[in-house]
Amino acid sequence: MQVRLRVSLKRQQLFVLTEKGEYSYPVSTAKAGAGERNGSGCTPRGRHFIRACIGSDQPLGAVFVGRRPTGEIYSDNLAASHPERDWILTRILWLCGREPGFNRGGEVDTQRRYIYIHGTPDTEPMGTPLSHGCIRMRNTDLLELFEQVSPGTDILIEE
Repeated sequence: MQVRLRVSLKRQQLFVLTEKGEYSYPVSTAKAGAGERNGSGCTPRGRHFIRACIGSDQPLGAVFVGRRPTGEIYSDNLAASHPERDWILTRILWLCGREPGFNRGGEVDTQRRYIYIHGTPDTEPMGTPLSHGCIRMRNTDLLELFEQVSPGTDILIEE
């Protein structure tokens, strides 16, 4: 089944579009808003695709640093001992821009900015822009989504 994704920054929703219909998940995008520039902390707009699906063999709550599992499972105690971490949990969908000069290449390259769809602690609110540029999801929602996508899946990020 062909799946496409669309993220609405305004609505803070990720829409899954299939041949059988559409449904959505709440997300949290960048606190700094929309933007493509390297170092901006913004969520990039435009046409993208999933470059890589990372973590298929990891448990719910697995902690990732540099796209690699650390062997840790997120917990309140772990969070208290590492308050500086921006938690990337459960799975990573690494995004790549499709639009040269807008979200691909040079100072506006989504992939080189390491923009992901990833899991986040359940204590983090959804529907509120709070990330550093990535698209955060509930871990259980991300597990569902991960099973439906593959490298090359199209994603449109729009205001």
